[in-house]
Amino acid sequence: MKWRMTQRSRHSGIASLRSSARSASTRRGACHPRLVIEDERIESSKLNALRQLLDDILPRGHRVLVFSQFTRHLALVQEALDDAGISYLYLDGSTPAGQRTRLVERFQAGEGQVFLISLKAGGTGLNLTGADYVVHMDPWWNPAAEDQASDRAHRLGQVRPLTVVKLVAQGTIEERVLALHEQKRRLASSVIGAAQLPLDAAALEELLALG
Repeated sequence: MKWRMTQRSRHSGIASLRSSARSASTRRGACHPRLVIEDERIESSKLNALRQLLDDILPRGHRVLVFSQFTRHLALVQEALDDAGISYLYLDGSTPAGQRTRLVERFQAGEGQVFLISLKAGGTGLNLTGADYVVHMDPWWNPAAEDQASDRAHRLGQVRPLTVVKLVAQGTIEERVLALHEQKRRLASSVIGAAQLPLDAAALEELLALG
C-alpha cells in the first residue's frame, strides 16, 4: 500500500511540473511569439503597442519604466528600442548591487528615456521618480508585485501625475491572470475589512489557494 501511494504522489508531482511548464510557455507566447518560436520574422502586437506609445509620449518629455517578468522579453524590447534609436537603461536580477545603484542615479539625473527592469529586480529598493509613465509588458499572478514595481515611480519627490499602462493580450491566459488579480484584491479587501462581504471559511481557503 505504501508503494502505491508513493507512486501516485510521484506521478502527481510530474503532472504538476508539466502543467506548470505548459503554463509558463503559454504566458511567454502571449508576451511575444518569439519567446516560444525562433523566427525573427514574427511580430508582436504588444511590442507594436509599446512602440506606438513611446512614439507618442517621448517627444513630449515623458520618461518611462518598462517592467516584464521575462528577461528574454526585455531583450526583445531592447532590440526594438535600438532600432528606434531610443536611449534606455537596463536592470535585472543579475545586476550587481553597486551597478544597480549607479543605474538608478543615472536615470534620476536624466539619462535614458526608458528604463527596462525585470519585475523581480524592480519590486523594492528603487526610487525612480524621474519617470512619470510605467508600462507592464505582461501581468504577473500576484498583483502586489506589479503594484510594488509601479510604486518605484510613485514615491516622495514625484511632482508629476503617474500613468500606469498594462499591456494584455486579448483571448490569452493573461486575461485569466487579470481575473485572478481582481479575485485576490476582493478577497484581500475582505480580510482587512474594507469590503462589506464577510470572509467565510470558503473564501479564506480560496485566498490561501491563490497565494
